[in-house]
Amino acid sequence: MATKIRLAKTGAKKRPFYRIVVADQRSPRDGRFIEKLGTYNPKLPKDSAERVVFNKERVEHWLSTGAQPTDRVARFLRAAGVIKTAAVYRNEEKGPKRPDKLRKHQVKEVAAETVAPVEEAATPSAEA
Repeated sequence: MATKIRLAKTGAKKRPFYRIVVADQRSPRDGRFIEKLGTYNPKLPKDSAERVVFNKERVEHWLSTGAQPTDRVARFLRAAGVIKTAAVYRNEEKGPKRPDKLRKHQVKEVAAETVAPVEEAATPSAEA
């Protein structure tokens, strides 16, 4: 069974509050989970000690059994010193989920990058 360490929303409308849980990756976001590891309250200030609270020993146990943290949870764990690896952030490295949602200037940049190597390869052969 593949497991994930992820957030499950429990707060009211306009009052978000999340549990940090271990769940089967096939379970729905707010559905059944295996164990509650902690909480996350985004309404608190970033320097508050109660903003992110979790049981470090249980998190390390689940990571040792192969549970994969989501991007957001990986940030929390890295800030607490539980994991050392750099988290992959969708906006920086992966880009948008759908390439057709690129902005016009991004499309031009991507097109220029794909055309440039072809022109460089053609230039040396033209000189020879």
